[in-house]
Amino acid sequence: MSRRDLGNMTWKDLILSCIYGPLMILQLLLFFLYNNYLDVDVLAYFGLALWVLSGVFGILPIYTFRKRGGVPEGQSYMKTTKLVDTGVYSIVRHPQYLAGLLLIIALMLMTQYWLSVIAGAIAFATFYFDTLRADANLVEKFGNDYRLYMERVPRVNFLLGIMRRTRRRTPRTQ
Repeated sequence: MSRRDLGNMTWKDLILSCIYGPLMILQLLLFFLYNNYLDVDVLAYFGLALWVLSGVFGILPIYTFRKRGGVPEGQSYMKTTKLVDTGVYSIVRHPQYLAGLLLIIALMLMTQYWLSVIAGAIAFATFYFDTLRADANLVEKFGNDYRLYMERVPRVNFLLGIMRRTRRRTPRTQ
């Protein structure tokens, strides 16, 4: 995010990140101190799988926006000028938020420490609430096209998004 972008933001735009940011950092620190605290390996391995999935949802939007988003040359991939509803954006509207949510859950499962679970629950709730703000901003930017997109593609529920995408691609027989 550029300095100019930050200059246009209000405290309301940053308050949620001031809550979930430190909580996620706390979770990462606890991961190094209390990894697999309860020694429940299946939870730790499931958490690792979610962490990997988080990486996928975190990286794919960078390529998708650069390829399909009408990003001006030399600008950040976030400077899209077109509504993107293909690739990962045909599954979820906010893949990078989903990546953060999956990371929070992964850290809770891998750490298995009470403080990580509490910090993660609060971070998850505030992080998810930030997606609502993002939707409102995108409706303002793209208008009715984004509203229609919101009806087709779930916010962060990737399982529902995969099911909907599969149904859209499968020809219906009568």
